[in-house]
Amino acid sequence: MKEIALKMQGDIKRLTNETFKFDERVGEGWFSAVYFLKTREIAEKYKPSENVTMQFFQKKHAVLCGTDEVIALIKTFAKNPEDLVIHSLEDGDKVEPYETVLTIEGPYPNFGHLEGLIDGIFARRTSVATNVYNVVKAARKSGARKPVIFMGDRDDHFTQQAGDGYSAYIGGSKAQATHAMSEWWGKEGMGTMPHALIQLFEGDVVAASYAYKETYPDDDLMALVDYNNDVIMDSLKLAREFGYELKGVRVDTSNHMVDQYFCRHPEVMGAFDPRGANPKLLFALREALDEEGYQHVQILASGGFTAEKINEYEDMNVPIDLYGVGSSLLEIHIGFTGDNVKINDKDEAKAGRVYRPNPRLERV
Repeated sequence: MKEIALKMQGDIKRLTNETFKFDERVGEGWFSAVYFLKTREIAEKYKPSENVTMQFFQKKHAVLCGTDEVIALIKTFAKNPEDLVIHSLEDGDKVEPYETVLTIEGPYPNFGHLEGLIDGIFARRTSVATNVYNVVKAARKSGARKPVIFMGDRDDHFTQQAGDGYSAYIGGSKAQATHAMSEWWGKEGMGTMPHALIQLFEGDVVAASYAYKETYPDDDLMALVDYNNDVIMDSLKLAREFGYELKGVRVDTSNHMVDQYFCRHPEVMGAFDPRGANPKLLFALREALDEEGYQHVQILASGGFTAEKINEYEDMNVPIDLYGVGSSLLEIHIGFTGDNVKINDKDEAKAGRVYRPNPRLERV
């Protein structure tokens, strides 16, 4: 059973290294900034028993993620971790600018070299969780709970997928493109067809869809329809062929392309940007499907979506049922800072930094 299931059942409080599977070289200092390693050596020589308090914060409104991972890191690689006093918030907590999210108390040589790693974990996990949260919130602006599919597999190094997928889960996305993205939270990846499948059938989206349906008969048929840059005609071909078996169509038109619909209807041009999966095209697609009785066919739009763009589309009531979002969700824009703010219970910090107690913190 996945640890996340045990956590959801209340059998464990936090995920552990059984989930995160840290690189053992963390314990050798391989990933720690060298000046932290040097400071640890000096502290062991001159200040081995000084009890310090280190606190962590960031400067934006955010959805916190990475607490379980950070605590597991400390418990796995700190010296005598059982002697450290750790207080923390939870993954998924909404946090304010400068709010303390974690404190560690104990001898500096025991954990100080992990400071940069902790900052980095929090920065990436919280950035992704916050990005996803904002996109999911935008997609639900109309009141409908429109799913957001996390499609960031091609936008960063593959080794980041498990952590990014967990962060996306914390942010509110339960549909993800790869199995690795779902590894930490216990599900499997999902998806139907890429452009490569249609290319193998020489652009025949109907033939490609038949092959898909015969191979995966239990899957919902969600067909990609922009391969020939004619999303309306290809969508109608599919709807006429598959009827109620066609669950939906995905429009992934490049932001450098103008769909053939506008070539057939030049009269609508002139007052908007006709490139990509634009609102005018999606309204026309919905109307064409509805006119032939295919109201059940959902529209999934992908390609270049951000929270801001989704907000705009939702304000315009663009007929999108699902959003596929990738690169914008992986923007790392929330940085964390770790500061030593107390020594032997006495306030001691660099100028401009002070101990910020937070009653929401819980003892780990």
